[in-house]
Amino acid sequence: MLKHQKNTLFILFALTSILLTSCEGMFNKVEEKEPLARVGDTFLYKEDITSLIRNDMSAEDSTVFVTNYINNWASKQLLLSKSKINLPEEKLAEYDRLVADYRADLYTRAYIEALVNQSQDTAVTKNQLEEFYEREKENFKLNEKLVQLRFVGMSNQFLDRDGVEAKIKNWDNQDKNYLDSIAVQFKKIHFNDSIWVSASRVIEEIPPLTQANEDEHLKKSQFFELQDSLEVYLGWVTNVLEVNETAPFDYVEPDIRQLILNRRRLNYVKRLETEIIDEAIKKNEFEVYDKEN
Repeated sequence: MLKHQKNTLFILFALTSILLTSCEGMFNKVEEKEPLARVGDTFLYKEDITSLIRNDMSAEDSTVFVTNYINNWASKQLLLSKSKINLPEEKLAEYDRLVADYRADLYTRAYIEALVNQSQDTAVTKNQLEEFYEREKENFKLNEKLVQLRFVGMSNQFLDRDGVEAKIKNWDNQDKNYLDSIAVQFKKIHFNDSIWVSASRVIEEIPPLTQANEDEHLKKSQFFELQDSLEVYLGWVTNVLEVNETAPFDYVEPDIRQLILNRRRLNYVKRLETEIIDEAIKKNEFEVYDKEN
């Protein structure tokens, strides 16, 4: 009997030694965080700030940055502690709800955005763009003047100003080729008179042209010559669309493409929300209780 008790004690001692050794090894694997500062029971650890220090910082800059960060962190923690003590309970509860709502919004938005980017069809055909434009043309009214024009900007000392003027006005293939061949002599050029440009953009490119004189010079089928102390600008306006006229398709095509993609996204999100709720109801993960019961 005594022998049996000794054996039992020996086995228990051995097991205890093994457990203690195992626990010691396990605990040794846990890396202790290196604290930098403490406010009450809240600690700021070295690993919390290490990633914020840029590689291009000098040792002095890093020291200053860490010191300022610790002081700012401590200030926020102390103010937070004071606020929890001094603010009314209803205010604290309200702020907690706001924080919870904000956290939920961040998570759900990130998740939805990932799903949208993964599954959304971003291909938009020309027919789809044109159909959208025709269907909603009344919504594409201009809020500023558009023009189609061609112009050149040249030094005041340019010798063949009259020749350039004649070619800008005539504008046959020979004229285009000639002006293209001497384009390096011009300060500015814009020969693509088939695209629509806002009047404000033209004013940016032609300094002597202003909002005060644009109505005088930006008229359909009109030549203009404008000059300042350094340069002269010769141009021909081929077409004009005024404020409140319908914007041309080519001008609003990028906007239409974005509108179509935005609507697809909204429809996808609505469908996703409906499907999630339907699935949760089927799996008995979501239910609304009858308030009358």
